[in-house]
Amino acid sequence: MDKLYKLIDKLEREQTLKVEEYEAIINGKTAQLLEYVKTKADAVRQKVYGNEVFIRGLIEVSNYCLNDCYYCGIRKSNRNCERYSLGKSEILECCKEGYALGFRTFVLQGGEGVLKIDLICDTVREIKRQYPDCAVTLSLGEYSCDEYKKMREAGADRYLLRHETADSAHYEKLHPKLMSFDNRIRCLNDLKRLGFQVGCGFMVGSPYQTAKTLAKDLKFIEEFSPDMCGVGPYITHKDTPFSTHPSGTLEDTLFLLSLIRLIKPNILLPSTTALGTIDKEGREKGILHGANVVMPNLSPKSVRKKYELYNGKISTDLESAGHIEELKNKMESIGFKIVTSRGDIKKI
Repeated sequence: MDKLYKLIDKLEREQTLKVEEYEAIINGKTAQLLEYVKTKADAVRQKVYGNEVFIRGLIEVSNYCLNDCYYCGIRKSNRNCERYSLGKSEILECCKEGYALGFRTFVLQGGEGVLKIDLICDTVREIKRQYPDCAVTLSLGEYSCDEYKKMREAGADRYLLRHETADSAHYEKLHPKLMSFDNRIRCLNDLKRLGFQVGCGFMVGSPYQTAKTLAKDLKFIEEFSPDMCGVGPYITHKDTPFSTHPSGTLEDTLFLLSLIRLIKPNILLPSTTALGTIDKEGREKGILHGANVVMPNLSPKSVRKKYELYNGKISTDLESAGHIEELKNKMESIGFKIVTSRGDIKKI
């Protein structure tokens, strides 16, 4: 056990470990080790960002998807999913509401590969025209390099594309044959070359995941050095091939959040809705374990329940952006404060 504590100390100092060392830490997780990593991660985050928590206004623009990922509730083959797609004017109305509430980053998230490039670019340009002091983040899946370039030229600042897993064999177990691990990585590299602030990420506890595949995820994050990383627990959905697979756990997710904070001290690390779904205080716990971003929902109330990636996704009024004061109070109760800014990554 002493060896594991020494490895964590080394990670804090050097921000790098071997894959086998990451695997040993993951396999050796105990309540005591979790608390040790939490303390380290909190200190590192406080050094870079203090007690500031950045907020992003999440707009779930469409639940149509070209992909058929085996774990996802909005997969193409799910006939029980009630589909919708927001128009440009509806998205802009969400931004108007969010701006008045103090949001200075809007995250446009949707099913992969469905929205046409012209609509994406026109919407981004109009958001930037109306709100030039705001950042626009896109999370819309895989496109060609030329299409990503058009999004960047339209004014998009950031792009979130979860890599899902850094192990190609594991990737093939989560996705149909039409989807390619190599193409996923190509997209991430293209986005970085084009000057986006780039986010990757993975689910904790996904089917067929092992300590070795998680170790590869941590090594990938270390080497790719993303600006953002979305990590949340895998939660099953009843209308998928993995409907009987157990969900990931709160403790494992918190452990990985803390380790990622040690790997890259200035990373933008969300405490996700999925954390809040599996534990009523999950998002607060995520912040305490090293996260520094929360993304309340700006989507129209009429569509929130339709964007159901997993069972039980929070979609009540209390989780919407309109209840920002309650969120501020929750953060203050654990010693943090919501800040009104774009919340760009800090250079160190």
